[in-house]
Amino acid sequence: MNRPERPKSRPLRRVLVANRGEIALRVIRACRVSGLGAVAVYSDADRTAAHVAAADEAHRIGPPPAAQSYLSVGAIIDAARTAGADAVHPGYGFLAENPALAQACADAGLVFVGPPAATLERCGDKAETRRAARGAGVPILPGTDPLDDAALAREAGRIGFPVLLKAAGGGGGKGIHLVRAAADLADAVRLARGEARGAFGDDRVYVEKWLDRARHVEVQILADAAGSLVHLGERECSIQRRHQKVIEEAPSPALDASLRDAMGRAAVAAARAVGYVNAGTVEFVVSGREFYFLEINARLQVEHPVTEMVTGRDLACLQLAIAGGAPLGFGQDGVAVRGHAIEARISAEDPDAGFVPWVGRVGEAVLPGGPGVRVDGALVAGMEVTRFYDPILAKVIAWGETRADAIARLAQAMRETVITGVPTTVPFHRWALAHPVFREGSYTTRFVETEWESRDRTPPDGAAEAAATLAHLAGRAVPAPVSRDGGAWAQAARRDALS
Repeated sequence: MNRPERPKSRPLRRVLVANRGEIALRVIRACRVSGLGAVAVYSDADRTAAHVAAADEAHRIGPPPAAQSYLSVGAIIDAARTAGADAVHPGYGFLAENPALAQACADAGLVFVGPPAATLERCGDKAETRRAARGAGVPILPGTDPLDDAALAREAGRIGFPVLLKAAGGGGGKGIHLVRAAADLADAVRLARGEARGAFGDDRVYVEKWLDRARHVEVQILADAAGSLVHLGERECSIQRRHQKVIEEAPSPALDASLRDAMGRAAVAAARAVGYVNAGTVEFVVSGREFYFLEINARLQVEHPVTEMVTGRDLACLQLAIAGGAPLGFGQDGVAVRGHAIEARISAEDPDAGFVPWVGRVGEAVLPGGPGVRVDGALVAGMEVTRFYDPILAKVIAWGETRADAIARLAQAMRETVITGVPTTVPFHRWALAHPVFREGSYTTRFVETEWESRDRTPPDGAAEAAATLAHLAGRAVPAPVSRDGGAWAQAARRDALS
C-alpha cells in the first residue's frame, strides 16, 4: 500500500480557476462561500463569458483553441502569478488530471487544489491504477497497459471482442470507443488517439474487456492530507451517449444495502492503494451482483451536484479546505444520504441526429426553478456555442424525498426549460424521464441505443405549431450578452472584445 502523500498546503487567500463555463462558475461560487478571492482566465472565444464577469478579475490566456489557452500550463501559471493567486483550481477536463499542472504549481509555490502530481501521475497510468486496485483486493476487468497500434491489435484479440478503447490520460467519456470486431479496430484507434490528444494532450490509449448490458456506477471519495478517507455514496451514471453521461442519479436504483456497502469499501481501498488526497471518484462497472474497478477520476466530476444534494456536503468547498490544510472534519459515520437526486445535462446537441454537437448562438434561455431544483450553468441568452469546447450549457438537478419525487420535479423542470437558437438535449430528457424503463430504474448503459434510437418518432398533435413558434423565437433579434462592470479587469476584457 502506498502511503498518502502529504501535499504542501497553507490557508488560501486567492484562487485562480483554470477552467471555463459552468464548472468555472461553480468553483468561483465556492471561493465566495469560503471567503476566498477568485480569479478567472479566458480565451478569446470566452471574452464575454459569464465566468469572466463573476470573478474578481480575469486574465486572457490565449486564442480559442484549447491547446493554446486552457491546456497551456505556462499560460495558467503566468496568469496566477500576475493575479497574485496562491492556489489554482483546475475544475474538470482540460488540465484537471494532468500532473504537469500540479507540478508546475508546486514549482511556482502555488497550491494545486487536487491530488499531488505524483498521485495524478499514478491515477493517469490506468494500468498501474488497476494493479494497485487489484493488490488492494478490488476486482478488475481484463485489460492492458497503454500500447502502440500493433500491440493493441494483438492484445484486443487475446482478450476477445467486443473491447473498449480508452484514453489513458483522461476521462469524461472522451477518447472512448467500443470496438465490436477486429476489422474496426484500426479506425477506432485512430479516432481515440486524435480525441485524446485534443482533449488531454496525451494520445495514449489502452484496451479493456466490454461487458454488455452492464451499469456504470461510481463512488465519490474524499481524503485529507492527514490520511482520513471516506466515501460519500454512489452515483448511477448508466444513461450515456457516445460513452458520455447525460443523466446521473444518487443513490443508484440498482444497488441494495449489501452491494452498496461492498462497493463503498472497495472504493476506499482503491483510493488508499494509490495514496489519494482531495476529492475524486472511483468508477465501477456493475453486472448483476458483480462489480469491477474501472479507474479513478482524480478530480471533481461533472455530476458531483447529485452527491451534494443527498449528503448536504459542498464538495467544491471541501476541496478548497483540504487544499488549504484543513482536516476532513468527519468520518464515515458522519456521512448520511437523505432522499434522491437526479441530474440532467443540457448540451448543445441534436438528439435526433445521434447527439451530434452543435454550434451557434443561443436565442432565448429560460431555466427552471422551484423547490428542490438546482441549476448549475453558464448559459445566457445570446451566448455563442463554439466548436472549440465541450457543448455542455447547464446542469439541472432535482432532489426529492423519494426517487419518484425527484423524477417528478426534474420532469417539471424540463417542461419549464426553453432554449432556442441551437438544438439541445432537453427533448431527450423529457422523453427519458417519462420512459417506463427509466422510471423502473432497470436501465443499462445501452438505454439510449435500445430505447431512444428505436422510439416512435410520430410527432404528437400540435408539434408542428410548436416547432413553428420555436423557429420564430430563434429568428428574433438576439439580445446582447449580459455583463456587469467589475472594475479594471472588466474594462480590460472589454477592450479585448472590441479589439
